[in-house]
Amino acid sequence: MAKVLLLSGKPGTGKTSLIKEAIDRVKIEAGGFYTQEIRSAGVRQGFKIITLDGKEAILAHINISSPYQVSKYNVDIDRLNEVGISAIQQALKQNDLIVIDEIGKMELLSLQFQEVVLQAIQSGKKILGTVMFTSHPFADEVKRHPEVTTLVVSGANRNEVLSEILAWLQTA
Repeated sequence: MAKVLLLSGKPGTGKTSLIKEAIDRVKIEAGGFYTQEIRSAGVRQGFKIITLDGKEAILAHINISSPYQVSKYNVDIDRLNEVGISAIQQALKQNDLIVIDEIGKMELLSLQFQEVVLQAIQSGKKILGTVMFTSHPFADEVKRHPEVTTLVVSGANRNEVLSEILAWLQTA
């Protein structure tokens, strides 16, 4: 299998949960980041980036000001660049596994993010991440890269995908 394993699928299928569970089970030295919803009274207000070493930043929110917007969310590209990109760059130097969750519409507003994703893919290090399900020129290019294997996650195949991730993580 390729050095890069990306999960794709519709929102809410558990892609991030699978990544977190797999990393917990294997206990591998990982760096990078994942995204998490910000909710208030059960309603999604935005998204935050959480690095694997515990730093957090708001990626997008309905109540922040930004010239960048995806759906109803205003995207803070500067915070993505400060926290998300630096987490990937640090993982490139220090970790065996790089986590990039997610290569999605909001993150792809940053050309710097796109550059560091390509740099990570070309590094030869293992990358476990998520990529947007719908078509996007950069995301489609990543999915076609010879070093990338993409698994589509659904409610029905969650356990099977987890087994594939665990097997992939345990290979050299």
